[in-house]
Amino acid sequence: MAKIRKAASIESGLMEVLKILTEDEIQAAIGKGDSYIRKCSNPDLPQEIDHNDSFKLDRACIAKGKSPPLLTAHEYMIAQEFEKKDDMEFKDINEMLVKSTILHGKLTELVNVARNPDSDQGKDISNLEKKEIFEAITDLENKILKIKLTIDSSKK
Repeated sequence: MAKIRKAASIESGLMEVLKILTEDEIQAAIGKGDSYIRKCSNPDLPQEIDHNDSFKLDRACIAKGKSPPLLTAHEYMIAQEFEKKDDMEFKDINEMLVKSTILHGKLTELVNVARNPDSDQGKDISNLEKKEIFEAITDLENKILKIKLTIDSSKK
């Protein structure tokens, strides 16, 4: 029977790794097989995956053009600590959705301005423009993570 894993948890991140990487890719990344990853992803057992292994697995996912699922899990755990500190910020989903829409609009505008032929380096994106775009992406990712946390922590 399939075990239920919380969204954006280490267990869920490990299951995403299994979807992204093959047995050989996991072996090449950390020197262990997918059975090790499955064991570590069991929500009924304490999570014992080594931090260096997490990094190597995320790096292998990035090499395949996928987002790093274990980084998301680490962000989730840190965000939970922030949630303990400021619980009200996570409660209004509608407000968070509006803010995420605004952040998405800002990101879109930054990319469009950077790729405009009249911009600093024309269609090429300058280092300063890249920095601003990456900051906008991080802001949007953080907002999406807060939405995930709120939905995940809602009463069932």
